Amino acid sequence: MRGPDRPPSRWRVHGISSTGYRHIRDNTPCQDAWDRLETPGGLVLAVADGAGSAPRSGEGAREAVRLAVEAFAPVAAPWRRIGGARLCRERMTEAFHEVRARYLRWCEGPPGPYATTLTVVVAADGWLGQASVGDGLVLVRAAPVDAPGGGDTGAGSAGSGMTGASMTGSGMAGPGFAGTGTAGTGTAGTGGATERGSTERGVREGAASPSYHLLPRAHTGSEYANETVFLGSPTALGQLRVDCVRDDGIDGVLLSTDGLTQALLRRAPAGPPLPHDAFLGHLFDRLGRSDYDHDEEDRRLSDFLASDQITRVTGDDKTLLWAIRHDDH
Repeated sequence: MRGPDRPPSRWRVHGISSTGYRHIRDNTPCQDAWDRLETPGGLVLAVADGAGSAPRSGEGAREAVRLAVEAFAPVAAPWRRIGGARLCRERMTEAFHEVRARYLRWCEGPPGPYATTLTVVVAADGWLGQASVGDGLVLVRAAPVDAPGGGDTGAGSAGSGMTGASMTGSGMAGPGFAGTGTAGTGTAGTGGATERGSTERGVREGAASPSYHLLPRAHTGSEYANETVFLGSPTALGQLRVDCVRDDGIDGVLLSTDGLTQALLRRAPAGPPLPHDAFLGHLFDRLGRSDYDHDEEDRRLSDFLASDQITRVTGDDKTLLWAIRHDDH
């Protein structure tokens, strides 16, 4: 576990957006956007997916992520300074409200032409939080139990197999997640953490490699799979998903727009979809290498995102933004 006098972990971050073939065919630019900001206390990541039917959604997406990294920067602080789960949820929720208010002022009129989703992650020593409206994805990487920061912290359980984690959230809690609050009031809900039992503690004991976990996704508020909620929607705050994961073992996080859902997730025999561990493992392993080359990774991913393997399952724009702890102190 990181001592109180050690500086926060630094993060290595890579982001990429790729124009979907439908937009290439129609001669329209990519409507996804991403941004990141590292502060002395932690890291803020944001991705946004502009609505294909909105004429200026790309502009809206770029403004949304810019506002998000600014508004959430003060929240990026070590867990010992956050003040507990309730205050963590409150600060994440307040920051999202600020983003939305500033975004609506920026629109200077109806937000429809600038319609965009927004998913924000704050990562800092001891915890990770997400705040999301729309259909973005957040996956976290948990270090092996015997790795630095991957040991038993005695906290609650954040999900299937995540050691040393405690999760509180709003919205529709997923299987294995503590907290059953709803986001219908536009607040962080009333979810609470539970103490981890011996069965949960043993799920990842002895694991030799990192594990990957999908955080609960925001509710779209629609019965149709191809409809979602946007940052400027009247129901946005009611459908806001806020979660705080207390876990010293989290050493990586990935955000994505929904264009890569089928590449990142696989169907489970029962229950919610599961992460594609092999694909995620390759991404994080390359990012963590001592000989990591940003330009080479960009070329590799650009080719992959434009490949038949991807375009035959989605014509949408695609964005990946992922980060791994990279101690250089």
